[in-house]
Amino acid sequence: MTRDDAIARATAHFDAGGFLALLREAVSIPTESQRPDHAGQLDAYLKDFIAPLIAKLGFRDTSILPNPNGANGPFLIASRHEGDDLPTVLIYGHGDTVRSYPEQWRDGLDPWQVTVEGDRWYGRGTADNKGQHILNLVALGQVMEARGGRLGFNTKLIIEMGEELGSPGLRPFCREQAQALKADVLIASDGPRLNAERPTLFLGSRGAYNFELSVNLREGGHHSGNWGGLLRNPGTVLASAIASMVDARGTILVEGLRPPPIPEGVRAALADIRVGEDPNAPKIDEDWGEPGLSPAERVFGWNALEVLAFRTGDPDGPVNAVPPHAMAVMQLRFVVGTEWKTLIETVRAHLDANGFPMVGVRPARAAEVFQATRLPVEDPWVGWALGSIEATTRKNPALLPNLGGSLPNDAFSEILGLPTLWVPHSYPACQQHAPDEHLLGSESREAMAIMAGLFWDLGEDGPAILRRRAGGA
Repeated sequence: MTRDDAIARATAHFDAGGFLALLREAVSIPTESQRPDHAGQLDAYLKDFIAPLIAKLGFRDTSILPNPNGANGPFLIASRHEGDDLPTVLIYGHGDTVRSYPEQWRDGLDPWQVTVEGDRWYGRGTADNKGQHILNLVALGQVMEARGGRLGFNTKLIIEMGEELGSPGLRPFCREQAQALKADVLIASDGPRLNAERPTLFLGSRGAYNFELSVNLREGGHHSGNWGGLLRNPGTVLASAIASMVDARGTILVEGLRPPPIPEGVRAALADIRVGEDPNAPKIDEDWGEPGLSPAERVFGWNALEVLAFRTGDPDGPVNAVPPHAMAVMQLRFVVGTEWKTLIETVRAHLDANGFPMVGVRPARAAEVFQATRLPVEDPWVGWALGSIEATTRKNPALLPNLGGSLPNDAFSEILGLPTLWVPHSYPACQQHAPDEHLLGSESREAMAIMAGLFWDLGEDGPAILRRRAGGA
């Protein structure tokens, strides 16, 4: 069979309902990792659904292992080996979902059943992330059959069940299982495309660091008529401290929280990226953020300092009193090259230098730090993947050097040392994490073709890509 035959086989399987049938089975398992009483469902997804599915694809050495930090969310790893001299791809996905809140879904929709209405396939986990990793596994199987039972590369798989909790345990798990997960490249799917019509490749993600600012001046409030103008107001102090860090148009004023200049390769990749064009997207504030940057550069190539929460006094029942305390939760979304490990020290020094020694700063409680990651756009894997996607779709794919959001890519890029290629199969209006979550059938069909093309091309081109990365011909 040819490449075109393999893609035609995969899309025919999709049209016959093969993917939809598996999606229905997967969605019917309520894998809400945020609910401690659903631990059995997390295990069942791996044991009763994923393990039998991949056994049919020739995966062996399948293991379901507990989370190393004791959290609610086991891991499945498996491998399919064809030859010691062949490239090895690691495929990742997560089978857990956020809470379903069935009472918030539109009438006629059940979060644990797939409901097809035209092009929309509703159900919790359809977009995030069951539909995405199942699609990849189905495409892998179709290419394997088209090649007579062989792929031309080795495959390893990791499915986690705690991503919606912040992937607790993923990083120590990757350290412990580094040999079992050893590979040459990660190909995975999560998050949305740039828009529904444009295939997208992203190479990493921005990092995220949450921290708290607090002002604690005295015990109890004091009458604002008797003491207003005499007592320092913690809300005013905290608002002023924040204003010294980020100005009224969102420009970061603390040098240590700003990123290095945008690399030319990244700037070039973002030149044709248009953000906010989805009909359901909010209108972009053109005068917000770092001056002189395009919207794409501001969200994919720069840092953002956000106020996530601010509280002083009692907002629900204010009284005529100068409050004693104020606190805010801040977040730095940051790109590769930012000195995030010294963030607390940097903020402390800035506050002291600007007359705010009374403002405390500490990492946010129970907050996971997501590192910023980005595979260089010049890496041979990048051009290969873009060429494969374009050959399949006859479309110019969007290249995002990194997502604006965060995901645990550092577990693969930093701990396992892998080049990372992410090919998302959802779209911005999929209502991920919200009621009425859905996939688009048309986009999923195109995604099936894309992944079949990528896996076919990996069997053809993988050894040559490895030689190029090693500096060979």
